[in-house]
Amino acid sequence: MGNDSNKELKRVLRTRDVLMISFGAMIGWGWVISSGQWIETGGAIGTSIAFVIGGFMIYLVGLTYAELTTAMPKSGGAQNFSYAAFGPIGSFICTWTLALSYIGVVCFEACSFATIMQYVVPDFLQGYLYTIAGYDVYLSWVSVAILASALIVHINFLGTKSAAKLQNILTCIIACVGLLLLAGSIVTGNMSNMSDHAFVGDSNGEVLSNILKVAIMTPFFLFGFDIIPQAAEEINVPMKRVGHLMILSIGMAVVFYAMVVLAIGYVMTSAQITESMGSTGMVTADAIAVAFSNVAMTKVLIIGGLCGIVTTWNSFLIGGSRVLFSMSKARMLPSKFSLLHKENKTPYVAILFLGAISMIAPFFGRVMLVWIVDAANFACCLAYCIVALAFLVLRKKRPDMKRPFRVKGGMFVGSLAALMAGVMVLMYIIPGTNCSLIWPEWVIVSGWAFLGTLLAIRAIHLYKDDFCSGMDLD
Repeated sequence: MGNDSNKELKRVLRTRDVLMISFGAMIGWGWVISSGQWIETGGAIGTSIAFVIGGFMIYLVGLTYAELTTAMPKSGGAQNFSYAAFGPIGSFICTWTLALSYIGVVCFEACSFATIMQYVVPDFLQGYLYTIAGYDVYLSWVSVAILASALIVHINFLGTKSAAKLQNILTCIIACVGLLLLAGSIVTGNMSNMSDHAFVGDSNGEVLSNILKVAIMTPFFLFGFDIIPQAAEEINVPMKRVGHLMILSIGMAVVFYAMVVLAIGYVMTSAQITESMGSTGMVTADAIAVAFSNVAMTKVLIIGGLCGIVTTWNSFLIGGSRVLFSMSKARMLPSKFSLLHKENKTPYVAILFLGAISMIAPFFGRVMLVWIVDAANFACCLAYCIVALAFLVLRKKRPDMKRPFRVKGGMFVGSLAALMAGVMVLMYIIPGTNCSLIWPEWVIVSGWAFLGTLLAIRAIHLYKDDFCSGMDLD
């Protein structure tokens, strides 16, 4: 059961689909729910700078991904890159790490969807169940998350093209809502508002520190372009263009986040932002209400937020299921994950598995949002670091490999990408860095590592020399 059977996947994704899947993955729910926290931490202009810093790191990593994806256009993405550079064990570690980051996002979106309903439906929280880490879990909250998970799973089950069509529609809605916020802010905003909360801190050192605090959070809101390598064999686009689309989507996401934050800073006073954070926490929604002097506009923005949740959720379900599918095809995971639906040609077992996990996550309450974000962000940065190192190794190990999208100054770009991703990994590990993992997050990371170790030992024992087989990438 080698990689050749991956050809059963249908090549249905075209240029717009690729761009919307990647861009839609990056502009999820964070621009609605987290913008106030960003501004209070780093200021409006400071947050924009932070996204440029974080975006630069993601851009560098994106360049390495773009070159490697076009050179090895097979489902699996990072699995293939790390295998070519580091062999079977290195490939397993990288891909299993990446799987955690994808699963983290899927769980995050399940909880986020239920959370946003609190702002849409009056008296939404009904049927108290229990309390976890100070957060009350309600039956209505859990039920909505489970139903939404079932719907997203069903759409992906029907086929990649169906998921892509949904992605195109919802991503356009998000973009329109964002432009609406920007237009309203430009017309009714005031530069004096911006000057009040441009930066946070009493000294240059403190300002810089606060900007970096936001910058360290940005990768979680900017990763998603790497969904494309996972679905490489379902893309019906010239490989060189795929590389350009990945880089373009990163730039679009950075501009979108910076635009939203600057629009909020321009239209709202510091007092209004503080009041919003103290009540609903939906600063972006309150900002559009101020911009149009109409409270009903908050509903419009929340609809954009709902679309953002679904686009990210949809993209990462596509990517996460393909990661599990490719690992199974390479005999790293149980063979069930490599089963394709006879009609839809989708890895339905992998999709159902991710759907089941997303249905379990809501039972841990909103606190799961924080834990899973940090654990997934750490895993994401670690996987990116490994990919950047693989890029460097392959530039030396296989200099003659065909690279339709070739990065100029590749060794410098790869070294900088590996360095920046590595520094961010260390900041999650070293205590006292303002983003170091706390014990529940370490439980998630450690548990995932332990499970991966067991699965790797099982696969090596079961398949012996066939472990990680079928990885001919030429």
